[in-house]
Amino acid sequence: MNPRVLVLAAGLALPALPFTISTAHAHYPICECRMADGQTVVCTGGFSDGSKAAGVVLDVIAYDEQILVKGKLGADSTLSFPRPAQDFYVLFDAGPGHTVEVEHSSIK
Repeated sequence: MNPRVLVLAAGLALPALPFTISTAHAHYPICECRMADGQTVVCTGGFSDGSKAAGVVLDVIAYDEQILVKGKLGADSTLSFPRPAQDFYVLFDAGPGHTVEVEHSSIK
């Protein structure tokens, strides 16, 4: 192989190295919701690397897309709210590619 081609290939590969390293450390969002008592839902959000999610948007949405509870996770990465009477889902939204939906039927 021509030495100039090898130098060019190496020069193109080196700038891409930081991107391959950073994707190896990628993390994904986690959101769990449970019944604290017969009427109160508690949701906890975070990331797979163990980091907290304080301030991340957590909305409770009816299936007709009406927002029932508009909230953000507190300093302890939780949000509590009264369980809606209608069917709903919880949307944990930490930005593009970092969303989780929790269906009402899975909250026990």
